[in-house]
Amino acid sequence: MTRTTSAVARALERIERLDPALHAFTEVWPREALDREREAVARGLPLGGRPFAVKGPSGIRSYAARRLVAAGGVPVGATSVPGPGTHWQTWGRGAGGRTVNPWRADRTPGGSSAGAAVAVAAGMAELATGSDGAGSVRIPAAWCGVFGLKTTNGLLPSPDRSGLASAGVLARSAAEAERWLRQVLEGGGESAAPENVPPGPAGARPGPTGPRPTAPEPLLPLPLPLPAVYSDDLGFAAVDPEVAAVVRAAVDRLVAAGTVRLLERDTGLLDPVDAWTAVRGGAADDPAVVRVRRANDERLAELLDGEALLLTPATPNRPHGHEGPGDLYSTALTWAFNLSGHPAASLPAGFTADGCPVGLQVVAPHGADLRLVAAARALEDALPAARRPPVAGEA
Repeated sequence: MTRTTSAVARALERIERLDPALHAFTEVWPREALDREREAVARGLPLGGRPFAVKGPSGIRSYAARRLVAAGGVPVGATSVPGPGTHWQTWGRGAGGRTVNPWRADRTPGGSSAGAAVAVAAGMAELATGSDGAGSVRIPAAWCGVFGLKTTNGLLPSPDRSGLASAGVLARSAAEAERWLRQVLEGGGESAAPENVPPGPAGARPGPTGPRPTAPEPLLPLPLPLPAVYSDDLGFAAVDPEVAAVVRAAVDRLVAAGTVRLLERDTGLLDPVDAWTAVRGGAADDPAVVRVRRANDERLAELLDGEALLLTPATPNRPHGHEGPGDLYSTALTWAFNLSGHPAASLPAGFTADGCPVGLQVVAPHGADLRLVAAARALEDALPAARRPPVAGEA
């Protein structure tokens, strides 16, 4: 193995060259990474020394990171998350300063998995671990033009006592994310029993039950067209018209390609902002919270019946400036699914006229994480290939 052929060495070279302008990393571990790569290759481990980044200073200790290392993945560094001083979390602070969006340096990359999304978008890591308590994987994935997955709440261990946050991954594509998910879930995960899901109105936890499978099942291509329901606002969000138009054009393309068949179902949910805030504050039993969650859970069960997908914009807005989002909630279209526990992903849908990436959010039934990734692969196949940003220092 030489520096010119090593995947980890190539990742480290890109970090050294690009990160002084992007500020995606807080720490980089070159010596440890190269040592781990040699060991993974020598032992013939499944991931074979593929480089990945971890979210924040504690990310290396996460369940997902430990599973990836055991499978031969190589952590190359810790990525940025928001610092103190703001109530909004759609930004990050790297070792050299504020993390910038690789498409537009005057905009934030989203957050809180800010550096993770930038590292993947700029090719400084093949994938990155994340966590998502209100959209913290899906929002930066959308704004950096990469794939981001929030797993079913409780499917993987999470330190979040509210039950709102779940583990996730950011990758260049759904195919890359599938490799991550299979290694982390050990046995495919479709019938894994979620734990620590925020309790529903009757105290029941959403999601599948039963033993975790002992080996991954081959994931065959899903039969097309995929049944889906589309909403540009979930019945309550104020969405930037150009963002909505980009996503709607992507959905129309999927329909024209025979990849998606749209169903007519009522997509109106109750705005979850107060319920999410109360659950985060420890008041999950408040009657108003129970009412919102019950109503939305019932509506989502109807929307996703028959293994249908729910399609929406990932965010109501395009990436905002470094001064903040103002009065807008960038989480308006994502946090409903942290409250309900559904798996959800964002994949690149296109760009606004001013060069900002836009994400298409895809939501699936509880526990259908691998099926969601398979559906995302089918959607990606029918959409234009994701581009790599013209980041500073790129040859």
